[in-house]
Amino acid sequence: MKSAKLLAATAFVAASGLNVSLASADELTLCWAAWDPANALVELSKEFETQSGHTMKFEFVPWPNFADRMLNELNSGGKLCDLLIGDSQWIGGGAENGHYVKLNEFFDKEGISMDDFAPATVYAYSTWPKGTPNYYALPAMGDANGWFYRKDWFAKPEIQEAFKAEHGRDLAPPKTQMELLQVAKFFQGREIDGQKRYGAAIFTERGSEGITMGATSAMYPFGFKYENTPGKYDMEGAVNSADAVAGLEFYKELYKTSTPPGYTDSYMEQSLDAFKSGQVAMAMNWFAFFPGLYADPDTGGDKIGFFVNPGQLKEASTLGGQGISVVAYSDKQDAALEYIKWFAQPSVQKKWWSLGGYSCHVSVLNDPNFADSAPFAADFLLAMDGVMDFWQEPAYAELLLAMQKRLHDYVVADKGTAQEALDKLIEDWTEVFEDEGKL
Repeated sequence: MKSAKLLAATAFVAASGLNVSLASADELTLCWAAWDPANALVELSKEFETQSGHTMKFEFVPWPNFADRMLNELNSGGKLCDLLIGDSQWIGGGAENGHYVKLNEFFDKEGISMDDFAPATVYAYSTWPKGTPNYYALPAMGDANGWFYRKDWFAKPEIQEAFKAEHGRDLAPPKTQMELLQVAKFFQGREIDGQKRYGAAIFTERGSEGITMGATSAMYPFGFKYENTPGKYDMEGAVNSADAVAGLEFYKELYKTSTPPGYTDSYMEQSLDAFKSGQVAMAMNWFAFFPGLYADPDTGGDKIGFFVNPGQLKEASTLGGQGISVVAYSDKQDAALEYIKWFAQPSVQKKWWSLGGYSCHVSVLNDPNFADSAPFAADFLLAMDGVMDFWQEPAYAELLLAMQKRLHDYVVADKGTAQEALDKLIEDWTEVFEDEGKL
């Protein structure tokens, strides 16, 4: 017996001329991390179910377990996921190991142009080898590491007066990394509304990717690079340059002088908690969380402000975000491709942004009203103009574990110098690339 939902969907499809028969209606499983944008995607996807006749299921995994869970699924050839919104760093492995379906032929057939998506997101989320017109994902969720602050504290007259007396300038969201440190130190240990507050919540977590994502937010603006020549793996003098060392030393000073006590293993959740509980004046986190932060009844609204990651020698932000791929082991690839086609439509992308997702489609981003559509929209555009990403190599997990260890040992555990940490990191990475046959 046909369900009422299926009958309604079939009637709609017949009327719309999409010519999807009952026999071709599938149940698709989309895999992603468990966070606010995933909830927005569930709501958005109801439109796809209505139009296509397919049913959507979702497998959302908490961020601390997301990479292990999904990479194990891919490496084992598992059939759990028909569609996967995977991290940008996975694109190399997804392509070279045959986990993701190459989408070029499909894009050509359906008239989907990568020119319709922001270039930085196409480069980071879709291409392998990097920068070539070989596409293994559609840009799905633009993201970068940004900042938010207690706007209400910044505006207090006594706070303004004290800051100006100490630093000779008005207290405002920082424009440089050095201003960020100055403001964070100013708030460290300061009593506001009868409570002791701290300067900033930053990323220090060692187990997955936290301290790398946090520290590079300082190191990129100071001049850190992975290679002198893109694609050449010539790391000496880039990874461990004087500017890169200065950036890492800066991040350690920020950690040592301006963070809450015991903040030794913090990432996304801890940053959000520190801000929402009123511990800190400023916090770093992904733009993906900003809609929820602004809506928070206690620390959102008029109490919160946002700013792009401050520059130093250059403007740069640590890239987050993901592309959506069709999993090569799926038995329902045709239906999964239907979802990609539907999701790529400008009207769907516009709704995606309105629900709390971060569209990468230029029709959304270039809309004259976009910058005013949310308190953080203009900063998001600035961030995406200067994003930098970690290695996207198939061996990215080994590369990441090495950086996590070297950074955490130096910043949090007080082992050695920044120069030693980065020199040793080059040794670690050289070994990985030699094993890969790339050096």
